[in-house]
Amino acid sequence: MPDTEQYECKTIVMKSQLDENFAKEMIEEKKTRVFRSLLRKPKREDVHIHSLKLFYESILIVSGKYVADFFRKATHTISVDNNVNEVVLGDGVFSIRSKSGFAKALHKRGKNKVDLRVEEHVFIEEEGEMVFDHHGREIKQPFKINSKTIENYPKRILKKNEANVKKPEIKYEAALDKLKMKLKRPMDPEVRDLTDEFIVKEVSEVYVPIYEARLIGPQKKVGIMRIDAVRKKIL
Repeated sequence: MPDTEQYECKTIVMKSQLDENFAKEMIEEKKTRVFRSLLRKPKREDVHIHSLKLFYESILIVSGKYVADFFRKATHTISVDNNVNEVVLGDGVFSIRSKSGFAKALHKRGKNKVDLRVEEHVFIEEEGEMVFDHHGREIKQPFKINSKTIENYPKRILKKNEANVKKPEIKYEAALDKLKMKLKRPMDPEVRDLTDEFIVKEVSEVYVPIYEARLIGPQKKVGIMRIDAVRKKIL
């Protein structure tokens, strides 16, 4: 596995699509759901916002390519005329496949089958990417990343909000190992002269603005409500 110094990590910050006032309005409207249960539904006045902070929470995107070159044993079946007894291929002699007693009894005059036991020279090339949330769980890519959806000065924004930045909990090497195993197909144990390589294409830390509200409900119970500020969605 490549060392982290052998490739650069791209830093991306998604643009927020809502300000703090709008986030507060969303929380005020939905705040009781945090404390709702089958037996009770608190009143709005029984729940209040203790604090609201904007965090920048990471997702990790890794992409790469797996290539392999090897030889493997294989059997290919061909059809030959019914009067063919064997096939000669190079230095190999291949007899026809034995027919069942039922087929012989019927004097079946269909094609004969010959199993050619050969060796294949195989080349594999698989590309792909994986996306991990802040805790290292694999997720689907939730955002469109382009010049319209990302900030122009990502490192400046993260520096300014350093105390509220949540870095990836999964290490680059672990994420890339997972991608390699995903791209690498199961191989026959009898392969020979295997040459393979995993090539890292890109590693990106994408930071998503998340509003996180600390709520106080009935009997001073504490609840957390989170809003994805890119998709304007309560998480």
